Amino acid sequence: MPARLASLLLALALCAAPSVAEDVWTDVERIVAMGDIEGDWDKLISVLRAAEVIDADLNWTGGKTHLVQTGDRVDRGKYSRKIMDLFRRLEKDAKRAGGYVHSLIGNHEAMNVYGDLRYTSKEEIEAFRDKDSEKARERFLRQEIERTGGRCDEPCRKQLEAKFPLGYAEHRQALGPDGEYGRWITEQNAAVKINDTLFVHGGIGPKFATEKLRRMNDRVRAELRDFSRLQGGISMDPEGPLWYRGLAREDERALSGHVDKLLKNFGVRRIVIGHTPTDGAVLPRFAGQVVIVDVGLPEHYGGRLACLVVEGEHAYAIHRGVKLDIPTDPGAGLVEYLRRCARVDPQPSPLMSLIRRLEGRAGVMVRD
Repeated sequence: MPARLASLLLALALCAAPSVAEDVWTDVERIVAMGDIEGDWDKLISVLRAAEVIDADLNWTGGKTHLVQTGDRVDRGKYSRKIMDLFRRLEKDAKRAGGYVHSLIGNHEAMNVYGDLRYTSKEEIEAFRDKDSEKARERFLRQEIERTGGRCDEPCRKQLEAKFPLGYAEHRQALGPDGEYGRWITEQNAAVKINDTLFVHGGIGPKFATEKLRRMNDRVRAELRDFSRLQGGISMDPEGPLWYRGLAREDERALSGHVDKLLKNFGVRRIVIGHTPTDGAVLPRFAGQVVIVDVGLPEHYGGRLACLVVEGEHAYAIHRGVKLDIPTDPGAGLVEYLRRCARVDPQPSPLMSLIRRLEGRAGVMVRD
């Protein structure tokens, strides 16, 4: 094959391939990271405004800031579509200003792509309803009836209509791998490395402790575009980046060796995760080597408002509008930090039971 023709074919193949998000960034001056949103528009806007990355008109004001949302923008709440639309717009606005928005893939984004809608609310389905929904559902129901044997009496029909309400067909089209939102999701990363911090939705278990970042992201994207790869793949694995909870839940002494291995493999000093809600604050574990940013933001988890900010060597939380340094001392320093968070919470603070447990474990008592 002539070299010129080969070059042309390669260029065409690259153009046809789905775009791949960059997953390693350096020299970023300011990073804002927030956890699971799950369809809660009002709480999302409150956190973004407190972090000074948007204004009252929802315009990007973060300049060169990198905003990392660690996944789970969808499910359970009412406003998932509206939230996805906002992030899609902010991605473009931030780029123009020299910043960046990283909309990581969480397990709930993945579930919506491959059709596991156990946690999808009726309002999320209704958000896709339009003037043609009756016709769209009729086509969908005919296909469903043919798929299941081709016979359906009146009770069967009513059962199907209840199972697949108006908007369902459009939701599946839009969130599937070839749909408007599905394509957007499958162009994102499961994890990104910014400066010396790795951001990932759930965590990374021992099974994938030596996985390379680009390969991990490529595998997740490939599986969500081709469902035949899901079974036995990384996207549905309990130790994979979308599902692992060990970094948030397991005993720190027992897991410290695994954390050290992850930090070395990815060349970072800390790992920031969502997926597993804390008692209501940005929570450091493993002496600050792991930081959980899923604070239970959605109203169904308590409507807790906090995010993480990293500026150079300085890491702090914005907790209900108050800046508080993230401690690396797992004893008295952590208790004092949580007490400061609790003081600005609506009372009684959901953090108090955690504070008491930590006081007992550390043998410290911090006065109000």
